[in-house]
Amino acid sequence: MKACPAENHEQQLILGVLHSTLKMLSQVVGNHTEIVLHDLLNPEHSILAIANGHVTGRRVGDSLLGSPRHDLGFAAVRRAMDDRSSCEPIVVDNYATLAPDGRTLRSATVVYRDSSGQPFASLCVNADLSAVEAAHQLLGGLLGLASAAAPVADEARDLQQLMAGIIHDACPGGVLGMKTAQKREAVRLMQERGLFLVKGGIEKAAASLGVTRYTIYNYLEQLRATDNGQE
Repeated sequence: MKACPAENHEQQLILGVLHSTLKMLSQVVGNHTEIVLHDLLNPEHSILAIANGHVTGRRVGDSLLGSPRHDLGFAAVRRAMDDRSSCEPIVVDNYATLAPDGRTLRSATVVYRDSSGQPFASLCVNADLSAVEAAHQLLGGLLGLASAAAPVADEARDLQQLMAGIIHDACPGGVLGMKTAQKREAVRLMQERGLFLVKGGIEKAAASLGVTRYTIYNYLEQLRATDNGQE
């Protein structure tokens, strides 16, 4: 592993560099491409800077939970939190996400870590491919091919609404009568959406599932063991 020299105020210095990088890139990308700088240490109000925020409807000060659906950046953040043996950035490139209104986006994320391995910032790019989707549907119509409608996602931007929406999506049939395995699966879906990265996420999940916060921690440990091939 490459050595990483410690610097005074290294997080602030790197954030300054990333802010300048975002500003520079925003001058050359089209208005269909959103660039977002997140402060991972303040997930409730993580967005420090954003260009073309109209792509996802976000603005400075918004929560990390407002990220596009199926954002693999969450998995990178969790991986960095679980393994702090390296300070190298984690790059997740060229994956599909969904905007809040269901538009298809093409995304990429870099998670930055300081010299102690602490993940503290991420730079994300989300390109709106709705024009490409429209062209695809048009061509499909001309060819007589049926096109599937894009799923519509929750448009709520408020943090509490976002959290409630994530919990609801993880338990579409309600929690009444859910077995342990079903509750664990619901926790997995909540984790994938980043619920447990924000303050109060564990408690809200526990209350909604009718279990204790320690049960949620146990589910997360079981899921981590499964991901690591221990089960």
